[in-house]
Amino acid sequence: MISDKANRWTDASVRKLVAPAGKADFIHWDPELPSFGVRLRGGRSSFVVQYRIGRKQRRESLGDVRKLELKVAREIARTRFAQVELHIDPVADRKRLEAEQAADADTFLKAAEEYLEARVSKMRPNTYVAAKRYLLDHCRPLHKKAITKVTFEDVAGLLRELVRGHGPTSAARARSTLGAFFVWAMRQAKVKANPVMGTENPIEGKEPRDRVLSDDEIRAIWRHCQNDDFGRIVRILLLTACRRDEIGCLRWPEVDLDAGKITFPKERIKSKRPFVLPLTETACGILQEIAPRHGRETVFGGGPNGFNAWSYNSLRINAAITTAAGKSMAPWRLHDLRRTVRTRLGRLGVLPHIAELVLNHAGHKSGIGGVYDHHTYEAEIGDALRTWEASLLAIVEPAHNIVPLRRSEG
Repeated sequence: MISDKANRWTDASVRKLVAPAGKADFIHWDPELPSFGVRLRGGRSSFVVQYRIGRKQRRESLGDVRKLELKVAREIARTRFAQVELHIDPVADRKRLEAEQAADADTFLKAAEEYLEARVSKMRPNTYVAAKRYLLDHCRPLHKKAITKVTFEDVAGLLRELVRGHGPTSAARARSTLGAFFVWAMRQAKVKANPVMGTENPIEGKEPRDRVLSDDEIRAIWRHCQNDDFGRIVRILLLTACRRDEIGCLRWPEVDLDAGKITFPKERIKSKRPFVLPLTETACGILQEIAPRHGRETVFGGGPNGFNAWSYNSLRINAAITTAAGKSMAPWRLHDLRRTVRTRLGRLGVLPHIAELVLNHAGHKSGIGGVYDHHTYEAEIGDALRTWEASLLAIVEPAHNIVPLRRSEG
């Protein structure tokens, strides 16, 4: 045993300590600081401190004697003793700190990526693409924050910025996505509360959209569609009454130009049913102008998920319309095209249930109708769209001759 007087501990001496013969686990106690010592076990030497918390005796390792100076180890030991005197449990305090550090490392961005990975197989492709855009792009100001530290004020401020930069509708969709994300995070025990709750819905209280375009507005939009992806998408939307993403994310395997139809798989359709859409001659002509890109199945857009530059191109076409007319057109959005086509079909005498089938609402196919009625109505939908095509071309042709072009071979 080391003498208290003759052999005061030094960094060199503590590294030379050995256990008595026959002792596999032994502690040499520091002659200068009670309850602090060096434990020899399994060929390792570690500084240890011993103290009592309530009725529990606790022994804690402070570190390897080869990596920690004696002076530093003693200071740590004294800190532990001071905590105990103040009725602070050092181990519990350290675990709390480690938990906080772990929580800080789980950033909003990291959790958002986990959420998207967990939900990719459960969302429709278009819904997944939108969720990814909102969480990874629109919510960029939150990315570096620990998910546990994202507050109500953070979300409210973000939504205000999104309203200014992207409009209330986009902000409302981002809010909905954020709410679903934080519900998931609560279920994963990442957060204890949903900071989206109580924030203002940017479109709450607004009247439902009922915008139907006039002949002049239809003509202005058609005229200012350029021969690019956005222009072709807008014209096809006017010809088919499809939803924006149904055409924006269109894939060549879904298109049969020889048969003149698009077959949408159920995964890409809101109704969750496959849908065969007959194409008019003009719609086929627009698609025939597009040359498939090597290695890409998507008809439009530069990425694997199809077209997504909606905001920029909508602003561009509105600016072109304003410049040409000398005044701006009343606010409109792409979904208004779908509503306009449905309204015009009714005006043209198309039976209501057929007009609804054109939009793939198919309400009568649910319930008892869905059990007994297995007719596809593909021919009737095609007739309705050709009727509308003739009316549409009569509106736009005075300023625009539409001649379907066939894609050149090779």
